[in-house]
Amino acid sequence: MINEHVETYLKSLAPVRCEQVEMIEAYAKEHQVPIMDLVGMESLLQLLKLHQPKRILEIGTAIGYSAIRMAQALPDVEILTIERDRARYEEAIKNIKALNLMDRIEVKYGDALDLAQILESAPLFDVLFIDAAKGQYQRFFDLYGRFVKTGGVIYSDNVLFRGLVADENIDNKRLRKIAEKINGYNQWLINHEGYDTRILPVGDGLAVSIKHLEGR
Repeated sequence: MINEHVETYLKSLAPVRCEQVEMIEAYAKEHQVPIMDLVGMESLLQLLKLHQPKRILEIGTAIGYSAIRMAQALPDVEILTIERDRARYEEAIKNIKALNLMDRIEVKYGDALDLAQILESAPLFDVLFIDAAKGQYQRFFDLYGRFVKTGGVIYSDNVLFRGLVADENIDNKRLRKIAEKINGYNQWLINHEGYDTRILPVGDGLAVSIKHLEGR
């Protein structure tokens, strides 16, 4: 995890976003909607530019921020994203429409744990991005990893959980349980024979898993 001064410095160096994107960032802050940290977002976008994926699957749309940023950074990409919260789903649709990206971003409403079957006959994805309920990360990975091409990448956000995964003395019982779950996920990822995983200390922690297994 980078310290606060370095994080502030890196944010000051981040490229200027368009007015609509900055409005989404402000809305998220005001309404306490969890969107990807700016430093983590910029790091993910740089990795995606190196990879140049054509199809991205996102678990956890929220209000559309990361899907919009990915679509803007990759003009040829198509994104399918899933959101279970009705209010956030509707806000995402509004934001995506405002930026004229509905032709490249498809938003599905529903719980991702119940929707995997919709992809059974769909083309495989180059990238899977998991940014949803932290306690369900392993289930999301298992359910949707089979829809990622061999050589594709699975990104998992928030895997350092404010640094709490490395803290053995957490007083808050709820936070301790979440940290334990995320630590268990990280250990499982690192030791997964079908993927080569490294965890990057950017934003709130980004796991990068390169797939070696055959899709589906």
